Amino acid sequence: MALVLESVGKKLGGEVHLHPLDLTLQPGTMNVLLGHTGAGKTSLLRVLAGLDRPTSGKLLRDGKDVTRATARERSVAMVYQQFINYPSLTVRANIASPLRKRSAAEIAGRVRELAQQLRIEELLDRLPGQLSGGQQQRVAIARALAKGADLLLLDEPLVNLDYKLREELRDELRLLFGAAGASAQAASRAAGHAATVVYATTDPAEALSLGGTTVVLHQGRVLQHAPALQVYHRPASLEAARVGSDPPLNVFAGRVRDGAIELGESLGGAARVPLAGHPHLARLPEGEYQLGLRASDCRLRPQAASDLPVRVQVELREITGSESFVYVRAADTASQLIVHQDGIADCQLDEALTIHLDPRRLLVFAKDGGALVSSYHEGP
Repeated sequence: MALVLESVGKKLGGEVHLHPLDLTLQPGTMNVLLGHTGAGKTSLLRVLAGLDRPTSGKLLRDGKDVTRATARERSVAMVYQQFINYPSLTVRANIASPLRKRSAAEIAGRVRELAQQLRIEELLDRLPGQLSGGQQQRVAIARALAKGADLLLLDEPLVNLDYKLREELRDELRLLFGAAGASAQAASRAAGHAATVVYATTDPAEALSLGGTTVVLHQGRVLQHAPALQVYHRPASLEAARVGSDPPLNVFAGRVRDGAIELGESLGGAARVPLAGHPHLARLPEGEYQLGLRASDCRLRPQAASDLPVRVQVELREITGSESFVYVRAADTASQLIVHQDGIADCQLDEALTIHLDPRRLLVFAKDGGALVSSYHEGP
């Protein structure tokens, strides 16, 4: 059954780490906590684990109040950012360590199964010190899974890996903890229940890749709790969209009047987007709004006739692997925009050029409060 938090809050020395929040974390799926550093993710994980007691509210597991239960009294396993394994034990013994009460044959079978799932079969007789960082984290995850706990908590487990390893292991975790029911939860299902998996990350791409349900946290508050794709396509607010965007969301002011959104003041020209050509904009009442557009929807070359040209000056170009991020400033304004392009962007520092914004992908937020008003995505 679900893990339910009712008005759970956490203060430490007068500082609020978690404002009272209500949350239901479902078993058998991935529950992702997404937020910047300091958003409250680790504080929430520690409360869930029983390492810290909430200042207010209560936690219910299977309808039972477990608020005052210690970590030892809860069925919980945790994987940290650091590669935490027993240094004097082999990989085989590390994975087997939570399985002492089983028969030798059961232990051997379960260790072999987990080693195969995490692709570390050939490492079973090595010590942790003989492994790479990615291999050590695989061992730590296998040991946590071996415990067959009701609650599995992962606190940014990939953050200390290099980009390639992080991407590789992320894909494997998505399969292990997928919403369809992960084979890695076999021990929990055999006991008649599915584990509740909670995964904390600062990376929006990771949250989207893992799927399941995303909890958007900011300054100790829950901004949105919804399926991962909904959080991406229909962020509840401008702040939720910012948390869920990497590189940062492009934000600028807009005014609806005379059948168009006017962006002139924000982007240094008489830019207008006709409402009639864009279904999600067509019914916007006249007035002022905040508009959001992701870097992937800003381009150096046009892709559609409706693209909006904007004159800019290049301030910075970053190349990361097979992608480029170009930071530009709209002419005669303080508005900085970020442009994403696959491959190496052909532009130079201080160069004046024209970028192209895709109005079909505009997110529209209220001027005051920033609540979502309209999204290009019509689904729930």
